[in-house]
Amino acid sequence: MRLEFLDRLPLSIPSLILLLAGVLIVARLIVRRTYVIPPAWRSSIVETLDASIFAAVLSLLIITFVVQAFFIPSGSMEPTLAIGDRILVSKFTYRFGPVRRGDVIVFHYPLNPSKDFVKRVVALGGETVELRDGVVLINASPISELYPTALASGDRACTSNYGPQKVAVGQIFVLGDNRCNSDDSRFFGFVPDENVIGKALLVYWPLPRMGVVH
Repeated sequence: MRLEFLDRLPLSIPSLILLLAGVLIVARLIVRRTYVIPPAWRSSIVETLDASIFAAVLSLLIITFVVQAFFIPSGSMEPTLAIGDRILVSKFTYRFGPVRRGDVIVFHYPLNPSKDFVKRVVALGGETVELRDGVVLINASPISELYPTALASGDRACTSNYGPQKVAVGQIFVLGDNRCNSDDSRFFGFVPDENVIGKALLVYWPLPRMGVVH
């Protein structure tokens, strides 16, 4: 999930980077043709602009294909992810392998793709998922959830029930780890595979919470 002020911007971050790169290229052309600037200064400014253009293009490639930072604004994934955590998300992991049960993913919200959500994958396409008194059952068999939930007794204090529902092929069923306080597939439905942005790798801020996301 992105920082709130970024969500209010009229352009996406990649578009802003492209715009910045365009401005820098125009500035470079202007400086090269501004002969009133001493040659030594002009050369120095052009080198600085070249470095800035390279950095902008590299940032665009990284954000588009490699890794992107996201901000956690809610407690729906506690205790795994806390409010205010900043995480790095791999955008290439699923180019080499499928989404797996237990992965923490960032995806475009199915009901409003302009918003990004972070949840945990619980059921995969073709499986039948059910929550019975807080216990997750896949194809009618309870699964062992090795990742933490917000309550020591799992979801039982919420008397959470759902399904059974069969997950369509090409879609996934996601839940927040804090299942008593999470807007997830129980409410907005399945997530299409194409909505998945990437896999959460690690918390990089704040420093006391730095670590790999499990």
